[in-house]
Amino acid sequence: MTSKNVSHLNAAVERFQLVLDQCPVSHPDRAAALTNFAWAHLIGYSRDDLQDIDTTTSLFREALALRPQPHPNYPLSLYNLAEALHWRHDKKSTAADIRESAQLYHELLPLCPEGTYLRSVAADGVDDVITKLPIDEGVCLGRVILELCPLGHQHRPSALDSVSNALESRFTQRGTIDDLDEDIQFRREAVSLCPEEHSDRGCYLNNLASSLSVRFDHQDKPNDLNEAISLYEEALCLRPVGHKYRNFSLDSLGGVLVTRFNKRGDIDDITRAVSLYREALTLCPPGHPRRDITLNNLALALKTRYGKLDVSEDLNEAIDRYRESLQLKRLDDPEHHITLYNLSAALCSRFTQTQENEDVEEAIQLCQEALASLPSLHPDRCRIHLWLREAYLSRYRIQHNPVDLSLAVENFRLGSRHPTYGFPERIIQAYDWTVAAEQHGHESALEAYSTFFELLDAHLATRWSATSRREAAAAFHYARSLPVDAASCAIYYDDLRHAVELAEQGRGQQWSLASRLRTPVEDLESANPKLAHSYLELSKRVSNAAQSSATITDRAAVDQAATEYRRLTRQWEAAVAEIRNLRAFSRFLLPPSYEDLQAAARHGPVIILIASQYSCSAIIVPTSGDPHHVPLPSITLADLKTLKDRFTRAIQHASRMNPAETRTDLIVLLRTVWDTIMLPIVNVLEHVLKIKHRSRIWLCPTAAFTSIPLHAAHPFQTKADRSKEPCLEDLYICSYTPTLSALVRSRQLMKKRVPPSFVAIGQGQPGAGKGKALLAVDSELELVHELVPATANHTTISGDAATRAGALEGLEENTWVHLACHGKQDPTQPYNSHFVMRDEHLTLLDIMERDTPHAEFAFLSACHTAVGDEETPDEVIHLAAGLQFSGFKSVVGTLWGVDDAVAKHIVEAFYTYMFHPKEVGVMDPTKAAWALNRATHAVKTKVPLEQRMVFIHIGV
Repeated sequence: MTSKNVSHLNAAVERFQLVLDQCPVSHPDRAAALTNFAWAHLIGYSRDDLQDIDTTTSLFREALALRPQPHPNYPLSLYNLAEALHWRHDKKSTAADIRESAQLYHELLPLCPEGTYLRSVAADGVDDVITKLPIDEGVCLGRVILELCPLGHQHRPSALDSVSNALESRFTQRGTIDDLDEDIQFRREAVSLCPEEHSDRGCYLNNLASSLSVRFDHQDKPNDLNEAISLYEEALCLRPVGHKYRNFSLDSLGGVLVTRFNKRGDIDDITRAVSLYREALTLCPPGHPRRDITLNNLALALKTRYGKLDVSEDLNEAIDRYRESLQLKRLDDPEHHITLYNLSAALCSRFTQTQENEDVEEAIQLCQEALASLPSLHPDRCRIHLWLREAYLSRYRIQHNPVDLSLAVENFRLGSRHPTYGFPERIIQAYDWTVAAEQHGHESALEAYSTFFELLDAHLATRWSATSRREAAAAFHYARSLPVDAASCAIYYDDLRHAVELAEQGRGQQWSLASRLRTPVEDLESANPKLAHSYLELSKRVSNAAQSSATITDRAAVDQAATEYRRLTRQWEAAVAEIRNLRAFSRFLLPPSYEDLQAAARHGPVIILIASQYSCSAIIVPTSGDPHHVPLPSITLADLKTLKDRFTRAIQHASRMNPAETRTDLIVLLRTVWDTIMLPIVNVLEHVLKIKHRSRIWLCPTAAFTSIPLHAAHPFQTKADRSKEPCLEDLYICSYTPTLSALVRSRQLMKKRVPPSFVAIGQGQPGAGKGKALLAVDSELELVHELVPATANHTTISGDAATRAGALEGLEENTWVHLACHGKQDPTQPYNSHFVMRDEHLTLLDIMERDTPHAEFAFLSACHTAVGDEETPDEVIHLAAGLQFSGFKSVVGTLWGVDDAVAKHIVEAFYTYMFHPKEVGVMDPTKAAWALNRATHAVKTKVPLEQRMVFIHIGV
């Protein structure tokens, strides 16, 4: 303001003072005189020419007191005082002022008719107030404004945007995903209310895309990233060259392209991002208020491209751009810390290249400065820990100072456990921690593995369906060896109990997450019936919400369903926490301890076979006492993979051979399995644990072991007395279990038995395109019907009746099931693995969604029913495991293709032993392993080797 203007203002203040002096307290115009005098003061204050804001506020407050409701100028006086308090807050940062200002706006807005000048200025003022209020109060005021703008109101889009901004701010500070989901719901509505010709559509598109991008960073859902890119593209089209906001859209689109490049590695994405940022920078010349942001973005893209193409010019330019951006940023800029840690990362990369010590020293200093600038729960602290540990690790690799390794590990720990950042980033940090700890032999390796499993479990628990959980897990496909690596690490440290716990914790997470809603609660019902009922009811509601949401395709509806699912999940988790407060249930649904898992070995030892890049070995869990370690030094992970491939070829070759021909290739391979894997284990079973011959044992293979027919291990040797050396199945009755928990759960469910009923389901004529006709199916079903005890309620479903719905009904209504049909394992989408019926496939997902707690036994006379998928072998997601999960305690499945013409020989022998004439009417599922063992011996002269060993037993 010029000195002439200042003099005019001072003159006005003096005259307004004279007018006020002429209006004593009782004068009808005193309120108007107070208001004019106060506004003159406020104008001078806002322009830094008058300093007495306290007097100004008092004048407006007195004027308001003189204009109580229903005075026509009461709303105007509310607005005046709100503005004065707002200004005083800006200068003095007094929390009480901004709160009072918000309360006044809260009262004012309903009093302002739509279309009036006061309504428009009040709306502008309240938006600014919301951003300065404490987080919760800002969200609350935003909701009030939204309620004043119902559907159809012209200002509803801006009201939606206002409350969305408040919710996004709260998410940024606290990391509560519900805030972000609601923010996105409101932003979707704002976009829907702005047709293509609407002047603000580009802004609302940009805001929605930004929120989706934030959620992608937090939850790693690919649909969010793809939608954000599409929305940013549309917004950019609405902002052609010359548009005042074009630089915003260029920056925004460049950011999500960098993100997609980091996920997919498409060089076109990062090249385009650099190009977009360079154009944006031309629109932000020196002096432009957004130049620092665009410089930072361009630097990030250049540094990212350097990581792919290793062009040092990109890295050096990135560092220069970061430095320029940092010089332009104010210390109180909310994104100042981002530039600090970005520059730190770039310097750290250059240190790795040049080994110039000053670069890494500065990198560490910048990260520490960034941490010091943020509150303890700020989500971005997680990323700062990431770059700080990278700096320490980089220096350790060059200088080998143990202190740097310890500092790196501490930052791994802090970053991966930071509570307000999204799970995907923290899971990656935990994984990197395991790699670094193993690589450098650091003692924190076991802690790193445990942290990874805990975070992955929590991340997968946020997904409502089995399919979405598997998709989320597949994003960390590079970590699929961690369960066995963790067990190997614990073995190395001679902590076998922990090795068993880690192997179990890391494996079968898909099953454990799904089964936690079906946990038997008999003991809890006895201790606290009310709490048990509440838990079961909530479990049912969570499960129903998951199933009903699986069919939703509308994106807004998907977001709402996710929010509802999380709301129910929080209630469920609260019930679980209450249960854990009971002394006897302190470990309810927690990862099982060794003592819990040892219950799996109640009727015979369980042998966990560990196939890790670090070592191959077995852990035998006995009925009581500590586990036993059996090193397998003669075989490596690479050997197992070769063995798997050789088995595949040998079985394919055998399927084309005459039944009478000797399966030489298979014999050689089974001898290798005996010599290198099973013989060392058998030696411990016989000579250390003193396990009697013909006892039950359970095999729990991991990783590459899951593809090897361990139960068929055979020495194929003749003793000096010309008798044959016994094979594994001569010595012991072998069963498999996907996990120890699965076996424990099956045993728990055996406590409640009901009168048996038997259904035989067969589909030998699946229809065009669904596989060849299985000519022996009908005769197999007749055979089964003859052998099943007459005391069992027996039904047969075949031909046209063997549909998907008919088979599901049969599974749900019977305790014993025999399935004869085509089976197909889907190696890429294992939940789509299926049995072929007349109309639709009966999928693994169909089976899992049925809860059949009284089911007992299933015989799967179909191909590929007990083979896991390639991506997650340790999850053992196959048809036999699915039946076990849904309630069947004992299952006979197949490892590869079955010849239905010879399978009936094994079926006949199996049921003959299962239902012995001397035990009329007895149907005991725990006899299945023994019956299969005897059946495969009995048909040696009728059934070729590969068709005898294809059948395996899973469960009790």
